[in-house]
Amino acid sequence: MTTVLAIDQGTSGTKAMVVDGADQVRSVVELPIRPRYLSGGGVEQDPAELLDSVLDSGRQAVAEAGVPIDCVTLANQGETVLAWDRPSGRPLSQAIVWQDRRAAEICAQRSDSAGMVAERTGLVLDSYFSAPKMCWVRENLTTEGVVTTSDTWLIHQLTGEFVTDVSTASRSLLTDLDSVSWDPELLALFGLAGEELPRIVANDELVGETTLFGGTVPVGGLVVDQQAALLAQRCLDPGEAKCTFGTGAFLLANMGQAPVRSTSGLAASAAWRIRGETSYCFDGQVATAASAVRWLQSLGLIQGASELDRVAAADSDGVLCVPALAGLSAPWWAPDATASFSGMTLSTEAGHVVKAVLDGIAAQVAELADCAARDIGGGLSRLRVDGGLTRSRVLMQAVADLLQVQVDVYPSAHATALGAAGFARVAAKPGLPLGQAIVRWTPDTSFTPRMRAVEAAAFRARWRAAVDATLIRENQENA
Repeated sequence: MTTVLAIDQGTSGTKAMVVDGADQVRSVVELPIRPRYLSGGGVEQDPAELLDSVLDSGRQAVAEAGVPIDCVTLANQGETVLAWDRPSGRPLSQAIVWQDRRAAEICAQRSDSAGMVAERTGLVLDSYFSAPKMCWVRENLTTEGVVTTSDTWLIHQLTGEFVTDVSTASRSLLTDLDSVSWDPELLALFGLAGEELPRIVANDELVGETTLFGGTVPVGGLVVDQQAALLAQRCLDPGEAKCTFGTGAFLLANMGQAPVRSTSGLAASAAWRIRGETSYCFDGQVATAASAVRWLQSLGLIQGASELDRVAAADSDGVLCVPALAGLSAPWWAPDATASFSGMTLSTEAGHVVKAVLDGIAAQVAELADCAARDIGGGLSRLRVDGGLTRSRVLMQAVADLLQVQVDVYPSAHATALGAAGFARVAAKPGLPLGQAIVRWTPDTSFTPRMRAVEAAAFRARWRAAVDATLIRENQENA
């Protein structure tokens, strides 16, 4: 097996990991990233901080591992974009993060094309995806250089190449879902017809070489972060699903090799292209998960995520939370929605508020699971989960209760990096089957429903009513 330096460049941090040929994690280095949350829905990152975090974490991981590296791979944020000068690699804008909602008006101006966009791309016309942000950069920041997703810029810094991978490109609103190739009509729709675009590469392709981590090492197995976790969780068959609890929560379900469009409000995109064959997935997003926890911390209700289970009350005492702190994504696609609490009285305490936020996150995941089940044509038999918030037993139990299925927790906090390592292995070893490239694992912990089905249904009905009330209020205020 190949020894891989896998770099997971995320919203709130960059993680570098060295995995050797015996599936042993030789080192892990994590460095924080500080996104800036602006009024008006803006979320930005400093490109220099992104690059420094990739280089510093990678170099430290290699030094700590003490073994030769056969391949470097990168998992990326997916829909974060920036403008940059291709000859020099110099950034020309801040990185506009996937959570940024400032391009919502660009989507509203193109609402007549929503049906065409959905049919062509498998996605929803929403500022969550790359193209509206790219258009916003061009209209508001700069017309110079190229405008791409962050992975293209980072890979250019490492190798000099100008590429993006199939899974990332399929999140752009600029590719045809069936072929995952740039679509001229979609480019024209977003005013990007004259842009220089990166070459779209397969997830098992070696794209170049880098000398920035010591020696000359091939770079390949590129992938978007959530699809990397889907592979790590071994969701290889249609109907198998995972949810990653990071800055947001992201539920993906494998749909196989037929590019089916969702009828329930989910996105449909490429999971990966391996050995010339493309697999697809449905996915839905909870815009704020760990970021909602950080919000609780900023209010002084908790000192950090490690305190969630200690502070959370046994029940919320009737408090309901719709944690739409950065809008609502699938299946509502309401970027202007704001968070709401209901059922609060003078007896409401901090623990009730914390429990209500966790229940609100779990309720959103349950809605996404129901949507995936409808699209797949059958209910999920279990849900595989990963990410930092899986350490909250209160949250994981709420997910099991509201979904009424078993929840299996991935035994490592590093699923995305481990999934990226799997893609690197198939890139470095052309004859290696995908299933054999995945780091072996068994669930660390499993949660089974404690809540009766009728109780779960009643809670979810009350919570959906709270969502409806929130959306009605937003519509009235915007009228």
